[in-house]
Amino acid sequence: MASVPVYQIPPLGDPRWENFLGSEPRTSIFHTTAWLEALRRTYGYDPIVYTTSPPDRELRNGVVFCQVKSWLTGRRLVSLPFSDHCEPLVDGPQELRTILGALEKGTEHSQAWNYIEMRPVQYHEIKTNFHESTRNYVLHRLDLARSSNQLFGAFQKGSTQRKIRRAEREGLGYEDGRSESLLLIFYRLLILTRRRHGVPPQPLLWFRKLIDCLGEAVQIRVAFHGSRPNCGHTDASL
Repeated sequence: MASVPVYQIPPLGDPRWENFLGSEPRTSIFHTTAWLEALRRTYGYDPIVYTTSPPDRELRNGVVFCQVKSWLTGRRLVSLPFSDHCEPLVDGPQELRTILGALEKGTEHSQAWNYIEMRPVQYHEIKTNFHESTRNYVLHRLDLARSSNQLFGAFQKGSTQRKIRRAEREGLGYEDGRSESLLLIFYRLLILTRRRHGVPPQPLLWFRKLIDCLGEAVQIRVAFHGSRPNCGHTDASL
């Protein structure tokens, strides 16, 4: 049987990528050109998509990576850096095997990468030389289509509900938005948290570029006890 060719496209320059994402239910914020552009502007990572769809055809699959070139860690493909997860948008294991096989064989598409890293939501059991590095992670999903009362009722009563009630009694409030002042408050809290975890914080530029590129899809949320900020969170959503 003839082998299926694998093509590479620049998602920031090929309008087919965004069109494809609009009809793909597994799309996340991490697949979007806005997120990829923020990575490029902050870190200089060039995104690339591998697909079995020919250049003159509509896209029907794609696995997006960033090309990372570092003097410390070498040349590598990552799907995707600074992203919680990035699901391969393929129709079944055969398409994924074809795309990974092209990279694995050291074809012109792989450009002699030191290693290739993926962070899928779903584990794909296919025969390749790729191996699973760890399962020490948990993906939490919260269905925000439900009402606030339904969401609250689904929380664990002994801890989460009790803490929410305590926050209400103590008059905790929060602010959300994308202002520079709110970003700086959030970033100070982030530095404290990362220091406690023993890891360096992301640069402030990263969050500024997220706001620039994603616009209203980004919300910074900071809880306050009176005028004192207590905790911070940033989220990006479609």
